[in-house]
Amino acid sequence: MGNTIISTDFNFPGQKSVYHGKVREVYALENNKLLMVATDRLSAFDVVMPKGIPYKGQILNQIATKMMRDTQDLVPNWLMATPDPNVAIGEACKPFKVEMVIRGYMSGHAAREYKTGKRMLCGVAMPEGMKENDKFPQPIITPATKAEMGDHDEDISREDILKRGIVSEADYLQLEDYTQKLFQRGSEIAAKRGLILVDTKYEFGKTKEGKIVLIDEIHTPDSSRYFYAEGYEERQKNNEPQKQLSKEFVRQWLIQNGFQGLEGQKVPFMSDEYIKTVSERYIELYENITGEKFIKADISNIHERIENNVIEYLSKNT
Repeated sequence: MGNTIISTDFNFPGQKSVYHGKVREVYALENNKLLMVATDRLSAFDVVMPKGIPYKGQILNQIATKMMRDTQDLVPNWLMATPDPNVAIGEACKPFKVEMVIRGYMSGHAAREYKTGKRMLCGVAMPEGMKENDKFPQPIITPATKAEMGDHDEDISREDILKRGIVSEADYLQLEDYTQKLFQRGSEIAAKRGLILVDTKYEFGKTKEGKIVLIDEIHTPDSSRYFYAEGYEERQKNNEPQKQLSKEFVRQWLIQNGFQGLEGQKVPFMSDEYIKTVSERYIELYENITGEKFIKADISNIHERIENNVIEYLSKNT
């Protein structure tokens, strides 16, 4: 399990700064470029787990790259190139301070809120009489923003976003339009693979020319939840859990082991055997979501591989 990329400390040609996120490390380069390294870190309940998951970064980066290319006719995005299995390079943007979460089904966070008796989520009404994993009459947009204290995401309504001036009304209408179009396309892609795109989140930024573009990841198992379409109706009818493709299986394992990211709770021990099963699940996710066989990159020296690939790319594209 030692061949994972947990942290990076690169010094690329033309590097100006680096930001270490929960899962991705973002290097600002000259000429208004950003370089994003998808690490093998695993985050759940806004907490980074102590061990990396082999191939997870490669899987996320390659799914996001494919989905960006499959949606670029609908919505412009930041991506220019992927010179390494774990690396994406694109145009630097100023990120909007909201994540556009869209839900086609009453699952995950929405279901947990619903069970407590809430019928409004981010200012959007959820119909009475629903049960977990039922389809909403129409997909609902339930935005999230970073809490002012700490790194947790907070539900926020459209009205509050506009009232607090987090996003202008004109820009927000564009974000909503792009979110709906991307979710529709993502649902169509999923359906071709025998999957249901249950919910997902999109992040957007603005280029220096003022154009709104899609940034970060899209339709990956970390940002999205998928169900298998086959047997969905029957499982709902029989009140059975849905068979799903997302990192929800990790969240459920953590919950069963007494961890939900709450104060005073400790991350349960993850054995090498458990880490291996998580890696295998991520590979399964990749192959089901993309319809392609996963080809494992050489992980004998990931840092050296990334550095060599990036330097070669930059030497030809600066």
